[in-house]
Amino acid sequence: EAFQNPLRSVDAAGWLGPSIQGWRVLGLAAGGGRQGPLYAAAGAEVTVVDISDAMLKLDRQVAAQRGLRMRILQGSMDDLRGLEEASFDLVVQPVSTCYVPDILAVHRQVARVLRGGGLYISQHKSPASLQLSRRLEAGNYVMHHGYYDKRPLQSAEPESTFRETGTLEYVHRLEEIVGGMCRAGMVIEDLVEPFHAKSDSLPGSFGHRCSMVAPYLRIKARRVGVTPAARLIL
Repeated sequence: EAFQNPLRSVDAAGWLGPSIQGWRVLGLAAGGGRQGPLYAAAGAEVTVVDISDAMLKLDRQVAAQRGLRMRILQGSMDDLRGLEEASFDLVVQPVSTCYVPDILAVHRQVARVLRGGGLYISQHKSPASLQLSRRLEAGNYVMHHGYYDKRPLQSAEPESTFRETGTLEYVHRLEEIVGGMCRAGMVIEDLVEPFHAKSDSLPGSFGHRCSMVAPYLRIKARRVGVTPAARLIL
């Protein structure tokens, strides 16, 4: 169903305008067979970078099934030295920055590969959601992780909707997420908290927890401070 209107599927807020035909798009830490193929189906020239070979395999499969052309590279979101400076009109990053200890390194890499006027659309786990217990404890959700604690989260519980086993996750403060983008050379144009709350759902469920704290931040930022490319995004 998503491929019936691929641009709307990836841009429900309308941040990208009516068309991204011919845009050079980087899907950062965006493997998995959804993001890259949808942007390619919407007419963009897509490069996907992800550290997981399994996720990139899904991109290759979907691209082959649908006859889509994509450049697929294995690498880390905080080291994009293999990509040319100022070479992308748009960098899109689904939820993934929580997996690196230094989010500012990611912002600097994004700013380096974006053209002047280019957009960075990213989604992040909110700090409070990462700090909060996944399950009710004596009828309440409990803050387990300090806001300024740079250590990775403890992940003793089984895999759940909130957190994946076998990974390390880090709480990034709002000043690091939002202020860090600004300090890297981007300006924030919009910020939303995608709505997942279901107040009538069972206590301890994902929807119930989301009625207490927003799980994600989705941010639209634009690259400034560099010489604009000949082709600007309007």
